[in-house]
Amino acid sequence: MTLSVSENKLIKKYFYISLFLIFFGMIYEHFSYSVYSAFMVYAFLFPFIGGCLYLKFRKSLALAGRVKAPSTLSLSLHAAGISFLTVGSIFKGILDIYGTTNRLTNIYWVVGFIFILAGLSQFNKE
Repeated sequence: MTLSVSENKLIKKYFYISLFLIFFGMIYEHFSYSVYSAFMVYAFLFPFIGGCLYLKFRKSLALAGRVKAPSTLSLSLHAAGISFLTVGSIFKGILDIYGTTNRLTNIYWVVGFIFILAGLSQFNKE
């Protein structure tokens, strides 16, 4: 079972987003006077692990014929979930560096995981 070129492009996009977030976190922390947040430092892990590595794993399983290739809806829901988690992590990191908290940042985590679970439930459907 072959995968489309768009899925390979999506994996590359996740990789480039991860690189951008690494540099963004480094620059933001440089100008924050040595104050840092783990949420800002590790924000790149959501697109890297949830995007690049996970889709590579799914691609290898699909090529081996063990699972079906993901649908467009599944990839869209998964991408939305990764986006929510990444933005939520960056926002939480900014608030931590600023020195304040906000309970509304929990919405990013809940919505992000809901979208990812919805995307995972669509993976085996045609």
